[in-house]
Amino acid sequence: MQTQKVIDHIVSWLKDYAVKANVKGYVVGVSGGIDSAVVSTLCAMTGLEVLLLEMPIRQKEDQMNRALDHIADLKNRFNNVQGKTINLTPVFETFEDVVHDHVEGRWSNNLALANTRSRFRMLTLYYFGQLHGLLVCGTGNKVEDFGIGFYTKYGDGGVDVSPIADLYKTEIYTLAKALNILESIQKAIPTDGLWDAERTDEDQIGASYPELEKIQKEYGTKTADDYEGRDKEVFLIFERMNKAAQHKMNPIPVCDIPEEWRE
Repeated sequence: MQTQKVIDHIVSWLKDYAVKANVKGYVVGVSGGIDSAVVSTLCAMTGLEVLLLEMPIRQKEDQMNRALDHIADLKNRFNNVQGKTINLTPVFETFEDVVHDHVEGRWSNNLALANTRSRFRMLTLYYFGQLHGLLVCGTGNKVEDFGIGFYTKYGDGGVDVSPIADLYKTEIYTLAKALNILESIQKAIPTDGLWDAERTDEDQIGASYPELEKIQKEYGTKTADDYEGRDKEVFLIFERMNKAAQHKMNPIPVCDIPEEWRE
């Protein structure tokens, strides 16, 4: 990959889009992970206003520390960057208490509540974006956004622009090295940070990003019968998740009304 050309292209794309949209810059949610670190750095390189939000919800200390360290690093490197910590734990726990009496079973650790964390963060990003005249910049990569749909609909999937959605995770690590992202972030194990118990992306998906990338690059030209062993296992994981996530990837269906019925 021609890393510097990719970096320059994304920075230029971000700047041009913001200028044409007549906004001041971007707001980015920073998690302590590689994707948000790369995206926020690219936004900072535009020279436009950049607001970084760390939004913990019962977050692990190491994730919070990496996010805060990254914000401090970018503020030191770029004078157009500001950062805030918005503790959303009380908001989430209030919601959790309100819905508690309306559901049955193990309500405190279900997927619906995990996704709610992401949606609270989306609301926060848009609040501060509108307040300061900034667009919400997405941090999803190609495997997450267009491969297996590993994101929350109207959560981290609710954004104005997606600058790295055409890049695979391994390519993002290449950019991170060139952008001098903090070593602690480059070495951190990917996690979505939506659960009380530590769950890495690989734990949840059942495959690593390099394994998924291999399948995604060949998906549509090969079937399960073309693979064996571990590759076949990953293909089946990818296929299952891809099919289940089509409602996220495709436009919202609209029920068309025949014109003659309008008369």
